[in-house]
Amino acid sequence: MYVTRRATRDEVRILRSIADYQFGVGIGREVVPEAVYLRISKSTGRVRAVLDDTGRVLYTVRAYTHTLIPTIYGALLLHRAAKYPRLRCVVVSDVVKDLVERGSSVFSRHIMYLDEELRAGDEVLVVDESDKLLCTGTLKLSPLEVLEFIRGSAVRIRACILDEIS
Repeated sequence: MYVTRRATRDEVRILRSIADYQFGVGIGREVVPEAVYLRISKSTGRVRAVLDDTGRVLYTVRAYTHTLIPTIYGALLLHRAAKYPRLRCVVVSDVVKDLVERGSSVFSRHIMYLDEELRAGDEVLVVDESDKLLCTGTLKLSPLEVLEFIRGSAVRIRACILDEIS
């Protein structure tokens, strides 16, 4: 199945480069700690997950693009590292907040603000108006489409704070 081992210095450097490319220059050092562990597939020898020193999965690695998919723990690191409004999807009202916390999709009509540098398919941090992290997910539409459309799902929720941490 999988082998878990500590990442070498070069592997940490590569993971940080991937994070810089994916989330913005300079963010890799903050979101990939020095002491990380890698979960490696026995059959392919490829990295499948990045774990912290306590064994929590921070990121899974998408096999066909080699990009990082944050779990809620990785999203917390990203939220701390990326200054507002970078990587954020701001949702309005407590009703939407309840829907999001249950793992539903975020619909276009409920989005108050969206980072304009994002593209469809990017990982996004779903926050409320006070920049409190609620969930992490994948953006399904471009920012222009999200702000123009009244109907339809804009963000597919992957994980929420209440599901993982409580």
